[in-house]
Amino acid sequence: MALLNFKRRSEDTDTVVTPEMEALLNGYSIEVMPRTAAKIESFKDLLPQDTRVYIAHIDGTPIEEMVSTAKRLADEGYAVMPHVPARIIKDKATLSDWVARYQGEAGVDQALLLAGGVDTPHGDFHSSMQLLETGVFDAAGFKRLHVAGHPEGNKDIDPDGSTKNVEDALRWKQKFSETTDADMAIATQFCFEAAPVIDWANGLKDAGVDIPIHIGVAGPAKLQTLIKFSIACGVGASLRVLQRRAKDVTKLLLPFTPDEFLMDLATHKAANPDFNITNVHFFPLGGIKTNAQWAIENGGRSTVPASQD
Repeated sequence: MALLNFKRRSEDTDTVVTPEMEALLNGYSIEVMPRTAAKIESFKDLLPQDTRVYIAHIDGTPIEEMVSTAKRLADEGYAVMPHVPARIIKDKATLSDWVARYQGEAGVDQALLLAGGVDTPHGDFHSSMQLLETGVFDAAGFKRLHVAGHPEGNKDIDPDGSTKNVEDALRWKQKFSETTDADMAIATQFCFEAAPVIDWANGLKDAGVDIPIHIGVAGPAKLQTLIKFSIACGVGASLRVLQRRAKDVTKLLLPFTPDEFLMDLATHKAANPDFNITNVHFFPLGGIKTNAQWAIENGGRSTVPASQD
């Protein structure tokens, strides 16, 4: 346990970096959109080489922009993981075309499959499970497939406020993970409170779902920005962390950072090495430059571990 008491200072700031935080941030990933990526002159100035960069596919974004962004990031030395939202894909032929473009033009061999943020499907698909069932990704030899997780439930999936459909979907994905050659992981919605997340992750493991979890984390941002995005994205009970802070006028204008949330998770993981949250995935709601700098200052210099390639 002596390791837990050892601390060092960041080379860049006076931030105290603990080994447990550094271990949790090892192999962190981050998310961009084509329009935000276009504003970054060089990602090499922000992110460690080989960092996994998700590309969010918002409804209305042309596939050409997605592929172009993927190629640019791959050329700069990053592991690229585009979103593939089921509800904006017309049919299997369109899905196959997208996968072929990503693979042929940008060398992509990993993807995040999710339902997508539209209410009415544009075509044949309404869930990530249907995308997996097509066999397109296995046929293309994709090495890694991530699926969505919702530690606090999802009212779009379970309108009654329960977690039944979400949990059923994860059990289905667990079975699929045992049949595919691709490595799988669960990438979650962002949360702000560690205790419910720990209970959720432990509950999944107890239910036989042992797919590694990449926990979603909101990067540093203004409190008002986080509250707005949290409500829009359906963040559940942990939103109360932000609401309590909003009542303190002395903190209202200060940026909110994920220090406490991540430190609680890091401490738990250090004490429980088999804990199934293995990685951190950042949503840079306050800007990618701000998020990337925070990650570096808190020990996130490491690249994707060999086991996560």
